[in-house]
Amino acid sequence: MSDIENLGGAPADQPKSAPEDRAVAGPFDESEANPVRPYVDLGGVKVLPREGLHLRLEVEEGSKRVVAIGLDYANSTLQVQPFAAPRSSGLWHEIRTQIAEQIARQGGTTSVREGAFGPELLAQIPVAGADGATGHMRLARFVGVDGPRWFLRGVIAGEAAVDPAAAAKVEDLFRSIVVVRGSTPMPPRDLIPLRMPAAGAQPQQ
Repeated sequence: MSDIENLGGAPADQPKSAPEDRAVAGPFDESEANPVRPYVDLGGVKVLPREGLHLRLEVEEGSKRVVAIGLDYANSTLQVQPFAAPRSSGLWHEIRTQIAEQIARQGGTTSVREGAFGPELLAQIPVAGADGATGHMRLARFVGVDGPRWFLRGVIAGEAAVDPAAAAKVEDLFRSIVVVRGSTPMPPRDLIPLRMPAAGAQPQQ
């Protein structure tokens, strides 16, 4: 499955989609985060280290720029991407529809359900085997939260896509993420720049 990097299209005036307690329970805006917690700074997001968590940077081949953060935790994977968003309206309702259309074109199926963060997309995505044939389906959960001037998308796979105990751990991890929007003007749906962590806080490769 190709990752959606720049989500494209003109922003519609959609309501925000986020948990009612987002400002106190996360995902957090930089202004809401606890300043004394030992976050790993990845530019557009900050991640709180925890035991058993392995961090991967997903890098675009040609430009070598970081386009997503991969978090391996609780026998699951969580891919996160932060995007610029309008101040007063949300992106998740429209983007969710676009993701479903993209997966349908790939031969997969999706269904919308109410999850820990509001509406989420449960997807079955065809996976190509070694011979190029799409022999089986990969289960993934697409979650999204509209924050102040940003949108955070997560893709959950592995045990957290099917097992409630693993799901709770990965949902808590997603909640702990801090989005750093910055003050630079950016068109809505542009990926907020990500970067390697500073020396001494290198991720697992």
